Amino acid sequence: MLQDYSGEFDGNIEFEKFSKEALVKILKVYAKLYSAIDGFWYLSVKERVDDDEALACDMWVWDKAVKYELDRLVKVLNIEGDNVTSLMKALQMSPWFWVFGHNIDIKNDGHAILTITECPTLLALEKEGTGREKRICHIVEPMIFKKYADYFNPSIKVDYLKIPPRKTRDEICCRWEFKME
Repeated sequence: MLQDYSGEFDGNIEFEKFSKEALVKILKVYAKLYSAIDGFWYLSVKERVDDDEALACDMWVWDKAVKYELDRLVKVLNIEGDNVTSLMKALQMSPWFWVFGHNIDIKNDGHAILTITECPTLLALEKEGTGREKRICHIVEPMIFKKYADYFNPSIKVDYLKIPPRKTRDEICCRWEFKME
């Protein structure tokens, strides 16, 4: 059982020898890294060019990244189906999604409500205080969720039920409805 990585280095990593606890910790760190890279590259474009170009690049990246990610996740996890339940299975397995506190209420295979209760991105944007959450949450997030939905079935409609700005940090971050048309 591997408790830490402080021993002799031999250049070989055998994940099979890691404890379940260590693997879970590594996955959580990887999810945070995945999210941080997204934020860092966005901010670099924003600083070097402007926010409009950063937003355009963000949209382009997510357009490509969702399919790239889902092609692999769906295959390795054997997620089948073309409905909202299949979408929710895949979404909750995305490293991007692991950083969010959330609740998924599956009404039926064609209808679910997703509530984001904790969002590190929203917290950072609120702390920044420039109102950028309106652009990210109103433009980028709906596009990302729709890309995930379209992968499974283009007839899955994505609507927000609640979206920032928030009045207080005690409120939920956002709430989304996924429904087959």
